[in-house]
Amino acid sequence: MATSVLQRNNVNVLGNGKQTLVFAHGFGSDQTAWRHQVAALASKYRIVLFDHVGAGKSDFNAYSPRRYSSLHSYAEDLLEVCYELKLKNCLLVGHSVSGMVSMLAALEDPELFSHLIFVSASPRYLNDTGYVGGFEQSDLDAFYAAMSSNYHAWASGFAPIAMGNPERPELATEFANTLSAIRPDIAIAVARVIYQSDHRAELSRLKVPTLVLQSNNDVAVPTEVGTYISRNVSTSKLLPIAANGHLPHMSSPDVVTSAIAKVAAAAWN
Repeated sequence: MATSVLQRNNVNVLGNGKQTLVFAHGFGSDQTAWRHQVAALASKYRIVLFDHVGAGKSDFNAYSPRRYSSLHSYAEDLLEVCYELKLKNCLLVGHSVSGMVSMLAALEDPELFSHLIFVSASPRYLNDTGYVGGFEQSDLDAFYAAMSSNYHAWASGFAPIAMGNPERPELATEFANTLSAIRPDIAIAVARVIYQSDHRAELSRLKVPTLVLQSNNDVAVPTEVGTYISRNVSTSKLLPIAANGHLPHMSSPDVVTSAIAKVAAAAWN
């Protein structure tokens, strides 16, 4: 069982520290997106990296639209990885959709995590009455249609928009490459699950201390979303960061790494 779980999610464990940091990537990327944080933190902490099923070097044969029809299944995978590695009292960092995956895992087993860090996370991407999510349904329908029409062309066009930082095109190229590595049918199905999800109701149940990192210019997650999360999670703190784009851990790595290091130091020292 252990081998199958670790192979399924392409789990890699680095560093020799006593305390553990778990990094969970967002849609379209994989565990390599955390390389800057790994380089800075591996000398002090044990680091667990993994790929969600359907991404990176995970076992694509483990994917099925039925199994992964909600974010709860990704949370179950995350918990299985933690249990197989016998983790406890770890700090979990989740980017984008993995913010809500992290929340769902922590609601299932709150004792497993000492702290959560959300990086550009959102409980709902669709606008609603009294809620700014950033998208209308018509926006998302056009998004899915473009993915279905020509996935690789869509990935090449979407990557620079999501990444921001047009003066550094190499960042968009890197993101486009990881997007393109995903099987198109999986990417389209997963995108629908993510962008149609609504986990606002669970926020108030989260009691694990949580840091909400909110970029000041994120095409996918408006600043109002970070404010909404911090207002509805009683144990959270909102930290606006000077970063452009939806992947600040790649485009402004020092800012994100510094925030993670401060939370880790406060948690364990």
